[in-house]
Amino acid sequence: MVRIRLRRNGLKKQSTYRIIAADKESPRNGKFLEILGNYNPRTEPFTFDVKEDRIYDWISKGAQPSDSVAKLFKSVGLLDRFERYKKGESLETLLAEANAYYAQRTVNPRTRDAAHKS
Repeated sequence: MVRIRLRRNGLKKQSTYRIIAADKESPRNGKFLEILGNYNPRTEPFTFDVKEDRIYDWISKGAQPSDSVAKLFKSVGLLDRFERYKKGESLETLLAEANAYYAQRTVNPRTRDAAHKS
């Protein structure tokens, strides 16, 4: 079974993550099928950059998001847009809506110090 999950990158206490599609049994930083996006929890608000069309494709094929990825998808409205995609709404409309959402999110590129994490 394919899972959509996080793969850790970065230095000690300065982690960033890639959102990947990987086989369920492969190790966290092991072999994967495709890179679907990036996630940086250290910026305010968190940086989240994904290829939504590829995520829709993987989920349509039966890939399951991990719990942490599902929470991220829900927080940016991706799962709601996927439900509308399943009901027949056009992909172009949903991608335009997603791009507008990500464009209006202002992310401060400075990262928070790990010791001062709230």
